Amino acid sequence: MLKEIRPAIVLLLVLTAITGLAYPLAMTAIAGALFPAQAQGSLIEKDGKVIGSVLIGQEFKDDKYFHGRPSATLAPDPNDSTKTVPAPYNAANSGGSNLGPTSKALADRLKEDVAKLRAENPNVPVPVDLVTTSASGLDPNISPEAAQFQVPRVAKARNLPEDQVKQLVTASTEGRLLGLLGEPRVNVLALNLALDRMAAK
Repeated sequence: MLKEIRPAIVLLLVLTAITGLAYPLAMTAIAGALFPAQAQGSLIEKDGKVIGSVLIGQEFKDDKYFHGRPSATLAPDPNDSTKTVPAPYNAANSGGSNLGPTSKALADRLKEDVAKLRAENPNVPVPVDLVTTSASGLDPNISPEAAQFQVPRVAKARNLPEDQVKQLVTASTEGRLLGLLGEPRVNVLALNLALDRMAAK
């Protein structure tokens, strides 16, 4: 019986070594050699310190910064481990709110967010991505329309001409991949860093 089982055991061990060890190590080494920044998490540094990633959004509340999409990620409540509390852009607990179109909590939050944004810029329709969360809760990008919508607030808070801030948004807009895939987008962290550099000058 051992004679019949031995080839199966050997094959299992060989395939485990190849697919579970050799292949992942080889792919990690190749990715690190060809795409070192991406393989390390597409990190963004400022003054030699890591301040974020191109791939994960951050919460900006100050009026002098552009704001990203709302995030529905949660974290354990420090006072009661059986409950959760909002923790925007919590990469350890990626996910959406799972609230459906009939949810009163979702409808109330949307009404409140839309009213706040309309007060901020009453002459322009509110872009949908400024009031809706993404499926991951970590989306680092907003649409160019969402960025342009925020220009008057940011320009006023920083005492900058609106045209100058609009030009910065246009320069920070990334197009479709290969001209076909995805939608035009603006990375919020990269835009805010460019805004800080512009304001410093």
